[in-house]
Amino acid sequence: MTCGCLLTVHSCGGSFGLGQAPPPNSLFIPVSGEPSNRRIKRPGAAPVNRRPIGHDGRVKPLSLILGGARSGKSRRAEALITALPPPWTYIATAEAFDAEMQARIDAHRARRQAGWQTLDAPRDLPGVLGAAGAPILVDCLTLWLSNLMLAEADIPAATLALEDALRARTGPIMLVSNEVGSGIVPATPLGRRFRDAQGILNQRMAALADQVELVVAGLPLRIK
Repeated sequence: MTCGCLLTVHSCGGSFGLGQAPPPNSLFIPVSGEPSNRRIKRPGAAPVNRRPIGHDGRVKPLSLILGGARSGKSRRAEALITALPPPWTYIATAEAFDAEMQARIDAHRARRQAGWQTLDAPRDLPGVLGAAGAPILVDCLTLWLSNLMLAEADIPAATLALEDALRARTGPIMLVSNEVGSGIVPATPLGRRFRDAQGILNQRMAALADQVELVVAGLPLRIK
């Protein structure tokens, strides 16, 4: 990106939420450069409800879990996937551009039990989906989108490729994404573009999904 303005973003890990350019290495670098005072959720905290979201007691072929930062959406998705027999595939879209993001990645890895295979897909999510085993957890679409925006990729084409890859899968897939449209209007054109692109991506995934949940304060609400 070549814009010299600030970009308001939302990450699955509840990052700083601010980026700066030119040229940014990440959408999640704080403007001040000061470390965050936010804390990783402590080990041993009570997990969210582990029940599968289908009325028939099974995780549906394609499920979308939405929520804000620190809403519990990733834990919810992990709980649903691990209710199925292992092995499970975790497709991670995050890149560790700074120490805080690396700490968040490490925290996610540490809480996952044995039986997980982790694949990295910061940009080529459709390609990795095509080669991955099932059941699959993708965490998260928000970071995937921000990575594409930083690379100045064709977002509509990437979304179409993702939809095609998801339609080609038969096993259970859990998508995690941030709901970013409920806050204030971003102050910059780039921030507004990101917010709009995330909203459109969520709508496209929700239309394709068999099940959709919104997680608020660790509590899942089924909306489809």
